[in-house]
Order: sequence, then structure tokens, then C-alpha cells
Amino acid sequence: MERKNAWEKYREESDKRQVFDFAEGYRQFLSDNKTERECCAFFVDKLKAAGFESLEDVVSAGKTLKAGDKIYAVNKKKSLVCFIMGKQPISAGMQILGAHIDSPRMDLKQNPLYEDTDMVLLDTHYYGGVKKYQWVTLPLALHGVVAKKDGTVIDVCIGEKEDDPVFGVSDLLIHLSDEQLTKKANKVVEGEDLNVLVGSIPGVKEDEKELVKANILNILLDQYNIEEEDFLSAEIEVVPAGAARDYGFDRSMIMGYGHDDRVCAYPSLMAMLQIDVPEYTSVCLLVDKEEIGSVGATGMHSRFFENTVAELLALTGEEGNLSLCRALKNSKALSSDVSAAFDPNYPSVMEKKNAAYFGRGMVFNKYTGSRGKSGSNDANAEYVGELRRIMDDANVYFQTAELGKVDVGGGGTIAYILGNLDMDVIDSGVAVLNMHAPWEIISKVDLYEAFLAYVAFLNFSR
Repeated sequence: MERKNAWEKYREESDKRQVFDFAEGYRQFLSDNKTERECCAFFVDKLKAAGFESLEDVVSAGKTLKAGDKIYAVNKKKSLVCFIMGKQPISAGMQILGAHIDSPRMDLKQNPLYEDTDMVLLDTHYYGGVKKYQWVTLPLALHGVVAKKDGTVIDVCIGEKEDDPVFGVSDLLIHLSDEQLTKKANKVVEGEDLNVLVGSIPGVKEDEKELVKANILNILLDQYNIEEEDFLSAEIEVVPAGAARDYGFDRSMIMGYGHDDRVCAYPSLMAMLQIDVPEYTSVCLLVDKEEIGSVGATGMHSRFFENTVAELLALTGEEGNLSLCRALKNSKALSSDVSAAFDPNYPSVMEKKNAAYFGRGMVFNKYTGSRGKSGSNDANAEYVGELRRIMDDANVYFQTAELGKVDVGGGGTIAYILGNLDMDVIDSGVAVLNMHAPWEIISKVDLYEAFLAYVAFLNFSR
């Protein structure tokens, strides 16, 4: 069954303007927020401006919650959850939008700085699934934080302003690449070779052993108040430098770093800002660490979400583990993550009837996993039927897909973790070209249809 192109809904210029205006807000967000910390801070600002209160403030003030109240909680500045209290009790279930805000990248090692042949480089460890050869000869920026011993935290963002320096990983010139070009793609560039070049001018003190490194350390201290030992307690991410850009003559697409999965996180949060007093409590859950298995204190495997729901239950008089179990069991969730868009340059890895296409709207993946559905959530048919009704009633264009051919594709999301909490959940999101590459591409109309889908889902009264 072939789905229509969603641009058909927006033939009038005034209608098309809605799509482009929403996409422009997203493009600016993507350009300015390239780490999970930056995304979290951006979303918190949006929530505060919309009247959301922090859970910590609500608890300390001894308030009780009622329908329409808006609350948010932040987990270690890298993940967050926000709620709009519904008319029904929380134990009746929630409508949950879940996505992640981390993206593939390179992280600086704890002892990264070294000098070699009058060049100074930073050692990295790549994060998430990447084709390592894609990360060489690109302008790169440094984003993150440095936590000093005295408790001071220094924000780092170097390489984004026009007058900022940029950095990069070198590659072997074509004239000397005969041996390199015979290697398999996963060996052309090794992980330990992803070293970022950051300087080449020696310092002036001749008694110092590594003069170029000494000069770079002086610059770090003078301009950023960072000493070499401070890298031990730093989280600095190496990401593509530069803004997300309109893509194509018709500007119908956006090229940018981090579409996976901020192209789902942004419309999810924006959808929350459209909700007034829902029938069932509306939730937007944005987590970290999905690209490395959703592990750790800020990943979906942590108890952050369950603990926060338990706090809300207490504030509404529904205390106890049984109320928490009921709230989770009765909830319905969209686990929003990107899907692979059909690429006419590489048709052999896709099965056309079950692929996602640019311009055909929001994507639902009944299951993900790999090969024999290993690691998959696999949504119930009844839940899929309910979602079809929600989308059709709201005139949302959607499509269904799987991630490549059966013995070729595969991937994981946070869906199965939400499913482990006994709720109905399905994978959904936006189709992406170049997934996990430094520069990914999405369709603006798919982004907008996802936003409309999230609004319709949150407003659904069952």
C-alpha cells in the first residue's frame, strides 16, 4: 500500500508557510544545541517560559497537583521529563512521548592532550555507531563542560562563531593511499587514529620540553581558564562545526548534525506546549545514552522516570507501589526515534513495500530489532489500530516501515525499555538520510507531520 506525499496537504502558500516556519525554528535549535546538555538547557528554558514548574520547587513548597498543572524534572543536566496533569488520575495511565537527545560523536579522552612532531592533538574515543572514515577532513567544534576541583563548571563551545578556530582529523593524501584503499571500510580509519589537530606554534620558553603543547596550554589557561589536569573532570564532545542548512533547490529538506534523535525530541517538546488540560496526563520524556544502549544514570534504563512518576503520585494523593505499577501499565507511549529513509542510490538494502520515504509523513515501526526481531519491542496489533484511528481523525500523514531488509537491517531504540514497564508502546519518528553521519538530512514536511501526530496523540482521550 503506497502512501501519498504529505506535501499535497500544503499546496497553498499559506499552508506551506506553516511547515517552513516550524522547520526554521527546528533548524535554529539544531544549529545551536549539539550536545545533550545544551538540548536539555534549551528545553528547560522553553518549559519555564510556558509556565512549567520544577518538581523540586513543587515538592519543597508542599503543593498538591491538579488537572492542568505543568511540571518538569531534570536528571543531571542530560535528560528531562515534563508533565501536564490530566483530568484522570495518573494511575489511569499517561500519554507518553519518549525520545533521546544524545547523538553519535567523538568524546575527548580524560588525558587527551599530546604533542607529536611539533603538532598538538587531542585523543578521542568515538561515541555510538559511526563510520569512522566519515569524520576526517571535516571542520569540527568542541562542545561541553569542564568541572574544576573547586566546583566551578566552565562551559565550552569553540568552533561555532565566525571568528572561532575550528579543528579536525587529518586523512592520508591520495598519493600515498594505495595500501589504505585496500582496507575494509571499518579499518580505513581506526578509532585510535581519530586524533584532533589543535595547534602547531611553539611557545617561547626554551627550557620547556614540548614547546607547542606548552603554548596550547597557555592559550587554554589564558582564554578559557582550563589547565591540563582539568581534562580529568571534563565532558567535551567533538562535533561537526557549523549551522544546519536548508537542503535542495526547493529548500524542502534540512541538512544538519544530530537529527538522530533531535528531529523527534524537538517536535515532541513543542507538542507539549500546545496542550491545555488533557484527559490523561501528557508526558514528554527526553533521555541520554540511547546511542550506547540507554545505560547509566541518565539513560532510559535508569530509575529516573519511574521515580519522578512516584513523586507526582505522592503529590496527588496516590501514593504506593501499586499506584505506580498501575500508572505505568495503563500508559501508552510513542517511542520516537528516526527511521532509515529510502535512498535511491542504495536501493538494494531496502524492501520497497516496507521502507520509509521522504515526504510521506510520520513513520511507525511496529518493530525494530535485527534479523529475527532480536531486541525488538513489537507493538500489539490493537495498539497499532488505535494509532491509525488517531492519525486519520487528525488528518496526519503517516507511513509504516522497517529498518532495511530482514537479513540486512536492524537497530535499537528505547521502546523495549518502556515496554518492560508493561505499557503499550510503538516506535515512531521521522525518516532520515545519512543516519549517524556527521551531516544527516530530513524532510521538513515529515518533521511537521510528526509534530501534528504528537499533538493528536497527547490530546487523545481513549
